[in-house]
Amino acid sequence: MAMEELKVRVQTALDKVRPALQQDGGDVELVNVTEEGAVSVKLQGHCYGCPFSQMTVKNLVERVLRQEVPEVTQVINLQ
Repeated sequence: MAMEELKVRVQTALDKVRPALQQDGGDVELVNVTEEGAVSVKLQGHCYGCPFSQMTVKNLVERVLRQEVPEVTQVINLQ
């Protein structure tokens, strides 16, 4: 699968979690996707620097990405 297609699928999956983050005044930005399936994201708004940001990334963002895009192996939260 081409990297561009993988990035589009990841971005589409992120669009599904975005409303939940936006409800709390936050958002998520896709930073990078590697060929190994590692996805780097950056939380924004109220989510950036929140004490629960790591839990949000693992329990929401990573869970949804791995469901929607099985090629995703991990999600890394860049601060």
